[in-house]
Amino acid sequence: MNDNLKDEILSLVNAYHHAVGAEASTWVPGENRVLASGAVLTAADRMALVEAALDLRIASGSYAIRFERALAGYFGLRKAHLTNSGSSANLLALSALTAPELGERALRRGDEVITVAAGFPTTVNPIIQNGLVPVFVDIDLSTYNTTAELVEAAIGPKTKAIMIAHALGNPFEATEIRELADRYGLWFVEDNCDAVGSTYRGRKTGTFGHLSTVSFYPAHHLTMGEGGCVLTGSMELARLVESYRDWGRDCWCEPGEDDRCNKRFGWQLGTLPYGYDHKYVFSHVGYNLKATDLQAALGLSQLERLSEFCDSRRKNWLRMRSGLQNVPGLTLPEPAPNSDPSWFGFTLTVEDSAPYSRRDLQLYLESKRISTRLMFSGNLTRHPAYENVEYRISGSLSNSDKVASDTLWTGIYPGVTDEMIDYVVREIWSFAKGSPR
Repeated sequence: MNDNLKDEILSLVNAYHHAVGAEASTWVPGENRVLASGAVLTAADRMALVEAALDLRIASGSYAIRFERALAGYFGLRKAHLTNSGSSANLLALSALTAPELGERALRRGDEVITVAAGFPTTVNPIIQNGLVPVFVDIDLSTYNTTAELVEAAIGPKTKAIMIAHALGNPFEATEIRELADRYGLWFVEDNCDAVGSTYRGRKTGTFGHLSTVSFYPAHHLTMGEGGCVLTGSMELARLVESYRDWGRDCWCEPGEDDRCNKRFGWQLGTLPYGYDHKYVFSHVGYNLKATDLQAALGLSQLERLSEFCDSRRKNWLRMRSGLQNVPGLTLPEPAPNSDPSWFGFTLTVEDSAPYSRRDLQLYLESKRISTRLMFSGNLTRHPAYENVEYRISGSLSNSDKVASDTLWTGIYPGVTDEMIDYVVREIWSFAKGSPR
């Protein structure tokens, strides 16, 4: 009876989804907005959410476990730990490296972590939040990524880790940077939030770091509404990540599970009484960064279409790139050598010689209902939040400054159609040709 009711409800949800879609207005150039990013949700996604809700899966449980296993399998890594956001995943990954169990390799207050100035703040904020010192390096203007050469030049006696993000889906030199990390005995945290599905030298991004992170915010390649994940091939690090995510507790039982260790009441830890319930022993100063089964249910549905999403992003990027070739005054992006990016956005950098500014271009595009975004922070060291933060700069940040002044990006996510891309291309050409010289 209950199964029949559920099937009936899900059938109605499917019908509702298609009815709502049929009512959606047709996109009209100049009237309806071309979004920079967004979630692409199907009837299957809506049904997955409703089914989880019908099962009252309101906390982290079986759906989350299934998603973690599926995502780890996609990357070919041993463990994935679901979190409530990509930013939390970054915080969790770096915090786990401060664990005393790591001995001399544990990150300690005052240690340096090499990162990129032209990026998103929550790649850098966990460094500061853990009492560590960011060392900022510059980027290359063709790929918007840093290079192994710049990273190696930044290594000093206090350097203990590298934490870098792939820029808008375009892979950085992950093989070379992992080799640097191994040679110098550094931890490598790979922020893969904007690059799921990308490859570098034939290998998936997100598999090079000792730890890697992904995000499931609606702008990203997969969405749960909110969510993120920390992945690793190391069971030692996986255990630490799980503890820091789950309040810092020592117990490693799954939700709803008891006594996996077969000695729940047989531990002697700290100065606690012998036999203190292991579920309430805390070995780290942790957080509660778990996601819910509702989110994981959507993630499982989305994961089935990841290849389709990545193909769409590549196709849209190529169409935009082809259409904008030789636009006067603009530098167009280039895929990193030896890479196959799963693009996050399409960057445009206004050249110094252009007769117009980034602001001119941005205001024009916005007036034409074309959404634009900046290259995240541009240069984090110029933001008010970091005025009183201790950091070190290695070399020049001139390219980061250039990005802060002259770069923006537009959308190529799977919700963008060929018609929309062609409209964006026409408007950019119209703007560039019409600018006074």
